Amino acid sequence: MTITGCAIGSGAVVKGVGTDDLLKLRDGPGLDHNIIIGLPDGTRLTRQSCLTANNGTVWCKVFLTDKPRVSGYVSAGYLAQR
Repeated sequence: MTITGCAIGSGAVVKGVGTDDLLKLRDGPGLDHNIIIGLPDGTRLTRQSCLTANNGTVWCKVFLTDKPRVSGYVSAGYLAQR
């Protein structure tokens, strides 16, 4: 399922994780997937697509705008439009 605002190539920024935490970029859509890297607030991302997991959480496939080879999934709840 594609979510409104999660169009391919749309820009996003990490928002809401706080100063002492990081948003986990994972190798799959869900908490049971391995963490690739932690992303602080303000990290610029490019969305590729979004989907809804069985528990209702929306996960977006993204890559780092400044490092396109680094890609994975993040929870859409921590993304803001840029």
